[in-house]
Parts: sequence; C-alpha cells; structure tokens
Amino acid sequence: MVVRRSVARVVGVLVFPAICAAAVAYFGYFTVWGERGLVALASVQAQLAADQQQYETLRLARARLQHRIDLLNQGDPDMVQEVRRNQLLGAETGEVLVPRKPGTAP
Repeated sequence: MVVRRSVARVVGVLVFPAICAAAVAYFGYFTVWGERGLVALASVQAQLAADQQQYETLRLARARLQHRIDLLNQGDPDMVQEVRRNQLLGAETGEVLVPRKPGTAP
C-alpha cells in the first residue's frame, strides 16, 4: 500500500510536467518546421524578392509606355512620325527603303 501511494504520488507529480513538455515540443516543432515556420519563412522571403524584382521590371516598362502615350497625346511630331512609320511598315511615299541584314543595328 505504501508502494502504491508512492507510485501514485510520483505519477501525479510527473503528469503536469509531461503535458507541458509535450505542448512545448508540439509548438516548437511547428514553429521551426511547420507550414508557417522559420524554414518556410526563408522560401517565402526568396519568392517575395523575386516577385518584387518582377514588379519593378513591369513598373519601368509601364512608365516607358506611359511616356510614349503622353508624347502621342501632346502631338509630338517625332513620336507621331515613329508610330506612323511602324504602322506603314517604314514606308512613306517617295522614300526608298534599303534592306538591312538581320541582326544589324539601325
């Protein structure tokens, strides 16, 4: 009977620390390796950097296009002529076109 009480007391004393240790281990595991843990944070940050670089590239391309649109809206003669030449495939009446070799700069 004395042994039973001592075993019951030891088990009773160890139950609460065992539950606490299990909870700490569970949450600690998911803090490091979980879906939103520290390991996943590194991959998300790498993806964010790639997306930010792509966004910056697109933003600059949009700014260039917006500048060209603004020039067309203002009636800039050079821009209007450039667009007209592109639409007419570079030909104007009375002009002679000299074909270039592919890959050479204008």
